[in-house]
Amino acid sequence: MNKSADSYKTISEVVKILGLKSKKGESLPTHTIRFWEKKFKQIKPKIFNNNRRYYDKKNIELLKKIHFLLKDQGMTINGAKKILNNNEPLKLDETSNNSIKTDNLKNKLVKISNLVKVLKKIK
Repeated sequence: MNKSADSYKTISEVVKILGLKSKKGESLPTHTIRFWEKKFKQIKPKIFNNNRRYYDKKNIELLKKIHFLLKDQGMTINGAKKILNNNEPLKLDETSNNSIKTDNLKNKLVKISNLVKVLKKIK
């Protein structure tokens, strides 16, 4: 039986939705979600039997934004908090198109550094 898109999701299901992976690739990194809950007060899962967390669509969308800002954009937690507290809607595609991803910036800096080395040898 499949759950509807609007039904509550467990923390493990949210980890899969976000595509979070542990460095060792073993178990699901649910600790990441719990850590984000402590840092971002906007995340408010429903806690039912046995302290199990259940996330609604609104919380999952917020977690997607946090994941995007921290993992894809390489922002700090404080930077992500500032953006999320700035009551303007965050369009993930728009933000992605208007900013340089951390990996791209690193690659460009390495290329520039290599070019500078080549130019110094030419002199």
